[in-house]
Amino acid sequence: MTGLFDTHAHLQEPEFDADRDAVLARARAAGVRRIVVPAVDLKTARAAIALAERLDGVYATAGYHPHEASALTPEGLQSIVALLDHPLVVAVGEVGLDFYRMHSPREAQLSVFEAMLSLAARQAMPVIVHCRDAWGEMLPILDGWSRGRRGADRPLGVMHYYTGSVEDALRYVEMGFLISVHTSVTHPRSQALRDVAAALPLTSLVIETDSPYGAPQAHRGRRNEPAYAVEAAKAVAAARGCSLEAVAAATTANAARLFGLDVTLAAAPRSGAMA
Repeated sequence: MTGLFDTHAHLQEPEFDADRDAVLARARAAGVRRIVVPAVDLKTARAAIALAERLDGVYATAGYHPHEASALTPEGLQSIVALLDHPLVVAVGEVGLDFYRMHSPREAQLSVFEAMLSLAARQAMPVIVHCRDAWGEMLPILDGWSRGRRGADRPLGVMHYYTGSVEDALRYVEMGFLISVHTSVTHPRSQALRDVAAALPLTSLVIETDSPYGAPQAHRGRRNEPAYAVEAAKAVAAARGCSLEAVAAATTANAARLFGLDVTLAAAPRSGAMA
């Protein structure tokens, strides 16, 4: 099978401190060849870069999550700008809006999200977008931001852990975004996400685990990890009535295109081992 690409796994989190190398070995054995480790603030961006420098097949991002928006200082913003120049940093993220938890005030979230989008435009980098209970605000922001950039060969970003409707998903695709199918697609109550996975063109989908959060149904209640990306891919294949190989090949190629990577490198490690 074509190697899978986990586009979103927080491997720098302490949940992996005891067995990170074993987790990566299991991912490799399951066919996961590439992993993007997203940041939520400056500290996690630096930790993601350190992992990417050490581990073949791992890439990093830099950005401020909406939960951390109120902690962003002008100095922190400049530090993020500097990190975006690192050769293994492939996106601005994880950024967006979260009006469910409200760990940062609404206005701080909106201001920081706009700042992150401006950075992505200036750096010509894709964005990894988080949205929870803020779809009404998210769509017009990204619609305005994407105007003038649509039609580019490379996607503008990815809607991470997508929980919206089919109709909105198609609008985001039209804007230039990919839609990320998370391992929760395996949960019995995730029919809406399975509908999205079935309705959109396969060229618009990528796979993620969001490890260590949101394990697939077979491992529910336990830590998620990149090896379980195959569970999401199987669910997409079942929803579409196509082969697992077709899903793996398309989503891997889509992710490579999104992050500006050689598609041939998305199918096999650069130098043999993800460890």
